[in-house]
Amino acid sequence: QVQLVESGGGLVQAGGSLRLSCTASGRSARTFSRWAMGWFRQAPGKEREFVAASSQSGGSTYIGDSMKGRFTISRDNAEPTVYLQMNSLKPEDSGVYYCATGRGISWRPDGMEYWGKGTLVTVSS
Repeated sequence: QVQLVESGGGLVQAGGSLRLSCTASGRSARTFSRWAMGWFRQAPGKEREFVAASSQSGGSTYIGDSMKGRFTISRDNAEPTVYLQMNSLKPEDSGVYYCATGRGISWRPDGMEYWGKGTLVTVSS
């Protein structure tokens, strides 16, 4: 069982920045480095979409097309936490951001095994 807790969401004006964190707790903290990590988001009335992913070591990272150049994913396996740095935010970036983990990187939500409860990001225009 993997337990993930997201934090860092909030209200920000367009053009601003936020950094989201996702921390593993309990037994999952000891095995964090074995898991690929991903961020997904879901806006009201829309499907959950891929945002970013990191390999187990953090050596390979992937960013969704609409977020490239603005978002960065990183991880610290010692903490153990994965981060999502979001810059130049736009109103269309608003939604609930979820941290997820799986045995490999997946661009599809159904490819991830464990999920956090999400953190809300609201970008005002």
